[in-house]
Amino acid sequence: MNKEFQDKITISALKNISVYKAVIAIILVSAVAFLFLVWLLYFKETAETSFTWVSNLPAVNATLNSISTILLVLGFLQIKKRNFDLHMRFMIGAFLMSTLFLVSYVIYHNFVGHTPFPGTGFIRPIYFFILITHIILSAGVVPLILASFYFAFSGKLQTHRKISKITFPVWLYVSVTGVVIFFILNAYV
Repeated sequence: MNKEFQDKITISALKNISVYKAVIAIILVSAVAFLFLVWLLYFKETAETSFTWVSNLPAVNATLNSISTILLVLGFLQIKKRNFDLHMRFMIGAFLMSTLFLVSYVIYHNFVGHTPFPGTGFIRPIYFFILITHIILSAGVVPLILASFYFAFSGKLQTHRKISKITFPVWLYVSVTGVVIFFILNAYV
């Protein structure tokens, strides 16, 4: 990696934050987000009113996850080619798609609440295996993604590489299984 590119992506404010403080902030933000989602799905009453467009949000969510998946793979291919600029652009795009997904997901579940799975037979354990691994890994991928971006934009690229070797496959799995869950639910609802 050339020094010019490293200087280009380094954000001074992040460079001046200690790793300890950054990791604590990442863990706190991730924990609050996860606890909020648990509350939203399992404890909050659904909104009393709804809008017709809300029923379209699962398809929007699957689309956003699909775009995120494509951008992740493109970003991975670009880093293999050592095209750091395109890699960064694709990964920021994947992050933006995942963020939009999360916003859409929160809006949908605010109005709908928890979505039970009505399927029976052999698909039921398959669905729940995919769902449970998706939920567990989605809780873990948030701090990994935030850490990957922190280390990249603070100029700590060696650590960024190490974290990203874990982040990439987990993020990819979460994005792909989000789409799979959508299609399985749609087949039975």
